[in-house]
Amino acid sequence: MITVKAPGKLYIAGEYAVVETGQPAVIVALNQFVTVRVEAAHGMGRIESKQYQENSLYWRRQGDEMVFDNRDNPFHYILSAIRFTEAYASEQGKPLRLFNLYVDSDLDSADGRKFGLGSSAAVTVGTVKALCQFYNLPLSQERIYKLAAIAHLDIQGNGSLGDIAASVFGGWIAYCSFDREWLHAQRNLSTLSNLLAMPWPGLDIELLTPPDNLRLLIGWTGSPASTSHLVDQIKAATSRSQTEYHRFLAASRVVVTKLVQGFRDGDLQAIKDQIGRNRFLLQQLSHISHVHIETPKLMNMCNLAIHAGGAAKTSGAGGGDCGIVILDRSVNPDPLIAAWHKIGVQHLPLSVHLIEPQTVSQLREAH
Repeated sequence: MITVKAPGKLYIAGEYAVVETGQPAVIVALNQFVTVRVEAAHGMGRIESKQYQENSLYWRRQGDEMVFDNRDNPFHYILSAIRFTEAYASEQGKPLRLFNLYVDSDLDSADGRKFGLGSSAAVTVGTVKALCQFYNLPLSQERIYKLAAIAHLDIQGNGSLGDIAASVFGGWIAYCSFDREWLHAQRNLSTLSNLLAMPWPGLDIELLTPPDNLRLLIGWTGSPASTSHLVDQIKAATSRSQTEYHRFLAASRVVVTKLVQGFRDGDLQAIKDQIGRNRFLLQQLSHISHVHIETPKLMNMCNLAIHAGGAAKTSGAGGGDCGIVILDRSVNPDPLIAAWHKIGVQHLPLSVHLIEPQTVSQLREAH
């Protein structure tokens, strides 16, 4: 049986702006995983998730098509990853086969609530990687990213796909999103094989090394939020306030560029300063859009962290889910964690997950 793991992620900076082509963000991969297992099957294949045991899918092979017995299912990202990976396998001359595919996830709480760690991206990446092994498709990290990004975008329809990059490359990454309109046009003009081989305009992924004295703390509010829904709300609201929105984009670019330079220089204070500035920018975006990014609980979480000497902000779409704190390792985090507990914020004791580069440590395809 083939077994692969794909890590979850958290945004450190650049949220919302990064959905625009070429806008930068910093993202980190974490040691919570989606695990995907694949084995050959005979007669009938099975797709099963421990999170959705009552909705397991059964399917048959009818020529090169997958035929499902269940009409209503929660496996959209898994199915999209299968569809595109098998399309690529067919282009490579691989005969399509029956298989069982099993999914398990650490990215939800025990009662099924999402931590906001990018479970849909991780399950997409895990499925693509597992099937690439199953069909003996030796793809680089760059091409796994592109294949998973296509599959994920086909379902979600918006977003930056930075969570896909974090799940593929691991560690701390600086990320700029690609031109999704270009991709949409190219999908009608190019084979998948050619599309994975060509440069994607705007795309830029760089692995970062944090300073030795940097500590990352994660607080979870216990209130899941829908990233795609919040991104849609921001898009709709900012379309009526284009001047302010473009000012936000320009300011976010400056902040994240300085943040990335802080990582390159190993300058913890510079990193903390830019985290604080990014929080302020997101508060401004919330004001002009009337979308609640920093909930009262996230605001209290961040303020307690700042009082303890850290730099803090919401992570990702906000509206619930997680906040992040950058703290000097010389500072004891226990009093802050205890203070969080009193306001109903749970500390997630996660660490950064590194992935050994397969063929490249950096992907530079900006233009």
